[in-house]
Amino acid sequence: MKDNFSIVYETLHVDGSRGELENALKISPEHLAKRQVVIIDIANDPLDSPKDSPPEEDPAKFKSERTGRGPLNTKDWIKTCEPVMTCYKLVYIEFKWFGLQNKVESFIAKTIRNVFQKFHRQLFSLTDRWYGMTMQDIRDLEDKTKEELDVARANQDKVVGGY
Repeated sequence: MKDNFSIVYETLHVDGSRGELENALKISPEHLAKRQVVIIDIANDPLDSPKDSPPEEDPAKFKSERTGRGPLNTKDWIKTCEPVMTCYKLVYIEFKWFGLQNKVESFIAKTIRNVFQKFHRQLFSLTDRWYGMTMQDIRDLEDKTKEELDVARANQDKVVGGY
């Protein structure tokens, strides 16, 4: 589809923010007028499918042993929890195909929202696995993950090529 399809997203994490910044990513007035704000509450928003997040990844039930944070089990946790940070994300979706544009862009937007919701639920609920890691720990984990992905891709190629 070349220039007729693109997805671009930008992210900004702001310590102490509770989602109140009107234009955190400083977009143009033209884009600001078109923007749709979608607030994701990782603890209270329903999931598309319960299998999308196992019970141990539920921020409303998880309490970090390392940090003491959580559980996010009140309706107003966004207003009351400390420390707090907002992850602002700006997603540009463009699918130029007459007759399908709106449907495909809406489907992609919903899918991206679900990915962000699931990812941030996991990020919070798996805090004890990553909190306190050194840069070397992170690099080692990245290397291990890359190796695992390389093996998985190689095996997938064999399966796909085997049909």
